[in-house]
Amino acid sequence: MANKKSKPPEAPEDIPEQAAVPEPSPEIEEWKDKFLRVQAELVNYRNRTQREMEQRWSESRADTVKELLPVLDNLERALETPCSDQAYKQGVELTLRQFTELLAKLGVEEIAALEQPFDPQWMDAVLHEESDTLGENTVAQVFTKGYKLGDRVLRHAVVKVVN
Repeated sequence: MANKKSKPPEAPEDIPEQAAVPEPSPEIEEWKDKFLRVQAELVNYRNRTQREMEQRWSESRADTVKELLPVLDNLERALETPCSDQAYKQGVELTLRQFTELLAKLGVEEIAALEQPFDPQWMDAVLHEESDTLGENTVAQVFTKGYKLGDRVLRHAVVKVVN
């Protein structure tokens, strides 16, 4: 085989001292501008879809919990009903405790209403009564417990208010 010799690198004196960089043409500037715009649009699209996914997840979680709240109400009613079978009652208590722990893990909180000042943001008043024992505009009775997820009301507390 023949041994091919490679061309030696150019001597430094063969390279011009300062290679002039040509000014970019308007067409290159236009393509660069388009590229930067598309890149910015892509970043905005990613951010927007991330926010939308988080919002959908939050709405789905809230909608699911709303559907489960009547089950919680029924478990509480079951405990209020007199029962002679202690094992049955303990089973319902355990189920209710697990259910409320699960809701707490999801960030669901009960809206404190009894003997609290009436707040239409969190409560719906269905009855009004006069009373000397409670202050004016105070919740006297809770008919249905209210729940919230963060600042979002899942279900308003249905209450009786003292005038």
